[in-house]
Amino acid sequence: MPARATDARRAAVLGKPIAHSLSPVLHRAAYAELGLTGWSYDRIELDEAALAGFFAELGPEWAGLSVTMPLKRAVIPLLDEISETAASVGTVNTVVCAEDGRRAGDNTDIPGMVAALREHGIEQVDSAAILGAGATASSALAALARICTGEVVAYVRSEARAAEMRQWGERLGVEVRTADWADAAEALRAPLVVATTPAGATDALSSALPERPATLFDVLYHPWPTTLAARWSAYGGAVVSGLDLLVHQAVLQVELMTGRTPAPLAVMRKAGEHALAAR
Repeated sequence: MPARATDARRAAVLGKPIAHSLSPVLHRAAYAELGLTGWSYDRIELDEAALAGFFAELGPEWAGLSVTMPLKRAVIPLLDEISETAASVGTVNTVVCAEDGRRAGDNTDIPGMVAALREHGIEQVDSAAILGAGATASSALAALARICTGEVVAYVRSEARAAEMRQWGERLGVEVRTADWADAAEALRAPLVVATTPAGATDALSSALPERPATLFDVLYHPWPTTLAARWSAYGGAVVSGLDLLVHQAVLQVELMTGRTPAPLAVMRKAGEHALAAR
């Protein structure tokens, strides 16, 4: 049932650290635009050890939770069900709390990536490259499973990580080849490059850009632009930002938690841009 404006409902983002999260800005902007005056959305800092205790005390006023690191896998045993999308990567970033007390996990990062790319005109590619091999890389692989018709090359720093990415590829039905991070400059010639690494990790690659780069999807949003994204744009390539991803996955979260569709994408993006500019 769609939420009523007068309902007093709670939602929050959980993780550690959490002070940097833009999720409250995006969700609160959506609530205001949708007229959900009784809704609140907070940041709550929790680690894995505190998660079960927090869930045990959730009351009927809770509508949903956004889940970030390091809780995206730890939350799964506390849920009554998870979606096929979340199960495909063993990662949950969204919990919807039903009135009967059931808690359902989903993953909006994956469709959020697809939607962000589609907004920039990327509907399908014949090959792609991923920089990095963490949890975000597995979500990127799942997104590429929906739009990439050929090989995905993952550039990683260890054989253990390489083996994990190949296993994810098999699980997701994606043709994955792994390569050493020392050769990561080769990734920049791909039709689509997805950078999933921490801040600064790709800075050195900016000096190796081809004359006409295609599309870079850099999942970072602060600080922005990254050195690689700035150089990519200067060379005339298309850039999809981490804010694009954050907004699109948050849109899906708002729709799942409130039952209101469509969530106000433009309003949420503008709120996010203003918050980042203020930093």
